[in-house]
Amino acid sequence: MTIKKDTLGRRDRRLPVSTGKRVGLTDRDLLWLRRLRVHGPLPTSFLLRFAIGEGDSVKRARERLTDLFNEAETPHGGPYLTRPPQQFHTLDSRYNQIVYDLTPAGRKALQALPDCPPPPSLTGPWLHRFMTSTVVASVRLAVEARPDVRFITEQAILARANASIEATVALPDPRTRQVRKVTLRPDALFGIEYLTQRGSRFRFFAVEADRSTEPLTSANFNRKSAEKQFELYRAYIGEGAYKDHLKLTSPLLVLNVSSDPARTAKLIDLGLTKFGPQSFQLFQSWEDFAPPFRPPDPNDALLLSPWQRPGHSSMIIAAP
Repeated sequence: MTIKKDTLGRRDRRLPVSTGKRVGLTDRDLLWLRRLRVHGPLPTSFLLRFAIGEGDSVKRARERLTDLFNEAETPHGGPYLTRPPQQFHTLDSRYNQIVYDLTPAGRKALQALPDCPPPPSLTGPWLHRFMTSTVVASVRLAVEARPDVRFITEQAILARANASIEATVALPDPRTRQVRKVTLRPDALFGIEYLTQRGSRFRFFAVEADRSTEPLTSANFNRKSAEKQFELYRAYIGEGAYKDHLKLTSPLLVLNVSSDPARTAKLIDLGLTKFGPQSFQLFQSWEDFAPPFRPPDPNDALLLSPWQRPGHSSMIIAAP
């Protein structure tokens, strides 16, 4: 069998090449498929960490991921994993870790299970969806390493409320002064259950992944901007609308993750100047998402390090 190679004689990592090896799914394989189904595309380092304690060395686990990408002889009609092509659209992609996602065969394998989870509510360009998935998966990995907290998926939150992730919020149009209905759609949702000596406590989180692609403000009411997002969350959370929408009695906070510390500072200043202190708006920077593209390792700081809040003291979301 001829394996396609690049100009330097290296195997092309972008295209699967089956050797005819028969591959059936193990418990660890199914764990990987489930995590990709729940969160979306993830780098190798995330998948390896999710599988800690599942046996085999890191080297063997990497080799297994390669088999799940390459081998087409499976009970579900093809390889289980794909490598999204967007990750290779950079000059040094050869030196980056691989990002994986589900193929149709991978989704088919999960759908055959009685407890198949629904996919995440990811939208927008691939890099934005990828940033969102790694933010949420990073928090989950950090939570799962601790005995005092438990992770609650977006899918569980929405299923319990029998709701979609979208909410309708009434906002006044500053030009016409008419109240208009606007759709608020967080990039993601999740929750944390805190296991305290006095019983369980809960917080829930909306995620906003910011790659500096939207303006801070806009005179166009219909255009998305940071200021408009602040307004939407002020109505949705500040006025308690989320409690009816998501059937929650616990607090809902907004995690704003920006790829640029200077942008983060501008967002905090905008929120404080336009809307005053807001305890439910939290901010951190994750510079790994600044250009050039390089898939990151899990970021425990999202759970364990302080988040800034406009007009309030910083907050660590690992603490109840």
